[in-house]
Amino acid sequence: MWLLQITFWPTREEKKRRKNHFDLGTAVHEIESAHVPRPTDPKTNRPIRPAHEFDVCLEPDSYTEEKYRLFENYQRNVHQERPYEISTSGFKRFLCSGLGQNDRMVNGINQRLGSYHQCYRLDGRLVAMGVVDLLPGCVSSVYLMYHQDVQDWYFGKLSALREISLAIQGGYKYYYMAGFYIHSCIKMRYKNQFHPSYLLDSETYDWDLLDEDHLARLSARKYVSMSMERHFHLPPNKVTNVKELGLSIDTGDQQLVDQLDYYQEDHRPLTDGLNSALAANMPGLMSFDELQRVIPLGRWKVKLGNQGVFHLEDLKGWAEWDINDPSSPKRAIAELAAALGPELVEKFVISFR
Repeated sequence: MWLLQITFWPTREEKKRRKNHFDLGTAVHEIESAHVPRPTDPKTNRPIRPAHEFDVCLEPDSYTEEKYRLFENYQRNVHQERPYEISTSGFKRFLCSGLGQNDRMVNGINQRLGSYHQCYRLDGRLVAMGVVDLLPGCVSSVYLMYHQDVQDWYFGKLSALREISLAIQGGYKYYYMAGFYIHSCIKMRYKNQFHPSYLLDSETYDWDLLDEDHLARLSARKYVSMSMERHFHLPPNKVTNVKELGLSIDTGDQQLVDQLDYYQEDHRPLTDGLNSALAANMPGLMSFDELQRVIPLGRWKVKLGNQGVFHLEDLKGWAEWDINDPSSPKRAIAELAAALGPELVEKFVISFR
């Protein structure tokens, strides 16, 4: 955002303070029009307005024509989608039909819950918008769009900093950065520039530090599981033949076969894994014990097509479903509840279509 013209500079004392202390909240807010100083013009005795006004507001994820025009421009110019692939119904379904909004008090902080749009406006014009889910344990970044006119302004980085600041100021413990990290996708590379960051191991649901060693492995292979890399004692560089693996048949035929399969990307998990974010104590989710203690899952309301609204405990098979079985529907519902928290579970209805 340094492309914006900022007329008024920090005082000498403020510069000295910033040299020794960095505050993310102050840094991300200082370019907003509400925080830009407006000294008095000695000639007119009126406040001097900055050359441009930049504003950011968090609002419910409702549909507006202004938001759809931004979405259409982004999908067409950044994702190269064709006109028939972009529609208001798709936009509404994708980014305007998330969780409803709610609030709660946490340690004296009024914490928002639900799905929101973080709107970035320059001189009153909507130029970018981030879609976020605010959950009891985390801020989850869902999507970001920006107008082609500002595509060189690093809105991916700016929005991430804003959302990290939102997580800190709102008392949320974790920040999930826009779901997936695809190392081969250039548009996602900005994510590895935030430190410390952690990447989820799809085999074990452990979180591994995304450091230089991890990035080197992602560059060398299409599929990387750090638990398997450690299991096989693999080097970070790309290996092209059996001799380079440094193993012999004496280490066990099956291990060598499994290792070769892993390198040749013909991989099947060596273990069943945890298969459950709840069992893995996923950061930002309620623990299994806390969930069972706080949320009566059977009383969660569910809508069954046109048949009406019931409680989960009214469903045939609910009592027999095992919450400890990762493949059980009850387990899937429990994981959803662990992410939403008791306030949102009480307010919303599950819909089966």
